[in-house]
Amino acid sequence: MSARAFDTLREFVIAPGRSGRFHSLPALEAAGFAHLGRLPVSLRIILESLLRNLDGKRITEAQVCRLAGWQALAERSEEIPFVVARIVLQDFTGVPLLCDLAAMRDVAQRFGKDPRIVEPKVPVDLVVDHSVQVDHFREGNALDLNMRLEFHRNAERYRFIKWGMQAFDTFRVVPPGIGIVHQVNLEYLARGVIRDGDLYYPDTLVGTDSHTTMINALGVVGWGVGGIEAEAGMLGQPLYILTPDVVGVHLAGRLREGVTATDLVLAVTEMLRKARVVGKFVEFFGDGAASLTLPDRATLANMAPEYGATMGFFPPDEVTAAYLSATGRSVDEVEAFVSYFQAQELFGMPRTGEIDYSAELELDLSSVVPSVAGPGRPQDRIPLPELKERFDALLEQDAGKGGYGKAGLDLAGRHALADSDTLGHGDVLIAAITSCTNTSNPGVMLAAGLLAQKAVARGLTVASKIKTSLAPGSRVVTDYLGRAGLLAPLEALGFRVVAYGCTTCIGNAGPLAPLLEEALVGHDLICASVLSGNRNFEARIHPAIKANFLMSPPLVVAFALAGRVGIDLSREPLGWGSDGQPVYLRDIWPSQEEVGAMLARATDPDTYRRLYADFATGNPLWNAISTSVGEVYAWDASTYIAAPPFFDQFGMVPAPLPLIRGARALAVFGDSVTTDHISPAGSIKPGSPAGRWLEAHGVAPDEFNSYGSRRGHHEVMMRGTFANVRIRNLMLPADASGRPVEGGLTVVQPGGGLSTIFDAAMDYIAAGTPTLIFAGEEYGTGSSRDWAAKGTRLLGVKAVVAKSFERIHRSNLVGMGVLPLQFEAGLDAATLGICGDESFDLTGLEKGIAPRQRLTLTIRRGDGRIAQASVLLRIDTPVEVDYYLHGGILPFVLRELLGGPERSAESLEGGLDP
Repeated sequence: MSARAFDTLREFVIAPGRSGRFHSLPALEAAGFAHLGRLPVSLRIILESLLRNLDGKRITEAQVCRLAGWQALAERSEEIPFVVARIVLQDFTGVPLLCDLAAMRDVAQRFGKDPRIVEPKVPVDLVVDHSVQVDHFREGNALDLNMRLEFHRNAERYRFIKWGMQAFDTFRVVPPGIGIVHQVNLEYLARGVIRDGDLYYPDTLVGTDSHTTMINALGVVGWGVGGIEAEAGMLGQPLYILTPDVVGVHLAGRLREGVTATDLVLAVTEMLRKARVVGKFVEFFGDGAASLTLPDRATLANMAPEYGATMGFFPPDEVTAAYLSATGRSVDEVEAFVSYFQAQELFGMPRTGEIDYSAELELDLSSVVPSVAGPGRPQDRIPLPELKERFDALLEQDAGKGGYGKAGLDLAGRHALADSDTLGHGDVLIAAITSCTNTSNPGVMLAAGLLAQKAVARGLTVASKIKTSLAPGSRVVTDYLGRAGLLAPLEALGFRVVAYGCTTCIGNAGPLAPLLEEALVGHDLICASVLSGNRNFEARIHPAIKANFLMSPPLVVAFALAGRVGIDLSREPLGWGSDGQPVYLRDIWPSQEEVGAMLARATDPDTYRRLYADFATGNPLWNAISTSVGEVYAWDASTYIAAPPFFDQFGMVPAPLPLIRGARALAVFGDSVTTDHISPAGSIKPGSPAGRWLEAHGVAPDEFNSYGSRRGHHEVMMRGTFANVRIRNLMLPADASGRPVEGGLTVVQPGGGLSTIFDAAMDYIAAGTPTLIFAGEEYGTGSSRDWAAKGTRLLGVKAVVAKSFERIHRSNLVGMGVLPLQFEAGLDAATLGICGDESFDLTGLEKGIAPRQRLTLTIRRGDGRIAQASVLLRIDTPVEVDYYLHGGILPFVLRELLGGPERSAESLEGGLDP
């Protein structure tokens, strides 16, 4: 049946005397799609977007009909063109995106076009939240000191961002010092329902950060994408996704006393990782889901990337509407929200049997227990009483099996520090209440404050060697903690407000005291960080700290008090009070009743309206930043911002794509290589390729700043790609003690010389030799960092061959013109005997490209033997074929804007260079 035959535009009543128009899903159902009401709520919201944007070109009647007829257990081969209502960015990903847009305007001007044809077609919000680092933490003015350092280090970036504010009409900026992008989105940016004249439609979005999914708690469909995908969406392209499976997660029961939303999300992350929901939508339903507060739902939705799902969605209901009211949205907006979703028959938490899901899972909330996750992955949950035993086992476990290889050593030994203190395995050195995951949740934040209050009253203290910090996700948190009288006890334990940004969770923990770093490295100590974040991958939090544990904010305070992770908090005391008596965790853990009594302070609509009303007043550091004006950016000799090279050879006709012949392995990796390993992150070391480049351009080491802050400069970023100090290239021989060598090194062929990956890549490019990356399972998990793909492209890598890919990174590789190839089941670099001295040919693309086609990888070994393996081309959709044939998504979109000739899979006939 043709969707064009349906007249779905209807009127709905918002309130007495107020009405609006909308594209009615019930009208579509009545027109012939009898099972539409059983579709998952998230899919019906996407279906509304298809109906509203139906134009016969970008979105066709057939695509509307296919999604309206979605079958829960069908094979997935069709793509959905999704037009989102808005886009959100954080500054680490937003600045390089802005660089790309500015470069595209340069090209438009070069071709005699109005540069303003490169303009976002949907509203874009950039929240500056990733730049601030924890340099100061216990001083009374730590917040001011850190912000001054932030502005000193990032002035060039901020000038560029301010240029973007005046150059693009639909580009809005939330400046530093306001909050973390996802919490700001939840508390302020999201509207729930958007109005265009008298037409109403759902708030939908994508964001250039994995944890964009936090907004799913509000019934908003949205997820994280790479900046290159976001740019295409900004410039009018639909976002193409394979029609997803939708896994329904039935939540039953209630959380027990003493169990937090953080404990729940760690349990869900473990459960859903095991259920393999990667690339699927997850939709929560049932009485247990209905019982959760909106902030608890946001904690669950936030960590969808950790359990692997595209989304962790909660349908809109009364709890959603109450949160919108409590956070300062207007009465008119909330009335429109409720009335709209009621008219669409999408309001209310579904119950068992009401929705057809591809699969259903169940979790009894009463079964959740207090937990932490670590020491290196968020899905590795450890029940709290088992942490001591687990950590002790990891100390002795072989390094090749995920342990620390300390068997036979004095694990309880202490090493003297210069200040008469001592340091040993398991000592906590970083304790951070940080990250949007938990600082958006008043329940766990108030619990942390109450626990601190009770600890101070008992005379407990935190050791001075522990770097403590409190980085709220918005100024609202500071406000309600202050009004509750809980800031003072947190400060007394060292948890002083240091920033309004991601800080420790994204690797901006800042330096430790030199004597601590010297002891850590000199004695090869396994010390720990504890944080209320969502990521704990190795070397992310601090390069010298090898054990990193995720946990709720009150547990962060508790472990800071204990000073070590090798402790059973169910039986051992946190410390001794001023009366000389032992103090146990149970003695100071706040009850749900105590937390509930404080919650009213966190739900004052006037506070949200006041704090989000004006970002300029009272922000002198931001106001003092000067900038240039004009439609085209005047690039200068900055070491922070540079015109990206992706359009240097741009022409209206795409260049033929080279075939891969005689390629070399640039690196061979194992499982779980994350974007933290691939993409430059953290501090820049003197002597590294990036450090040498900066010094050659007059930048002193103490001004290097972080890779994240320099994401707008390709020369720095390409030198830091694959340079993580913990990355393990399996091509490298073991060290003298038999342990695997870590760091961004490789073996160059022919000859077998040792080199940095960057230097080797440049040598291969100079010789005209294509390169490949080999990897295991879950390649590219972690944050949606564009530079993990951009850097790979600039290093000359033509293809990545892995056992499996994370969703965003696979898409980003295609978007940058790099082939993602997947080993057939049972095969990998190890089973094929790939050690790094081989050369490789890839065949099967000579006559054209089709989604998910089989290709042949020919392996020519160093001794002359030849082997072959079949690999799956992970270009998954027809539009991705077009992106690849254009050399990436940005050239594709730019040619469309400039009115150039189309180049598609259908038009390709022998169009690859021999």
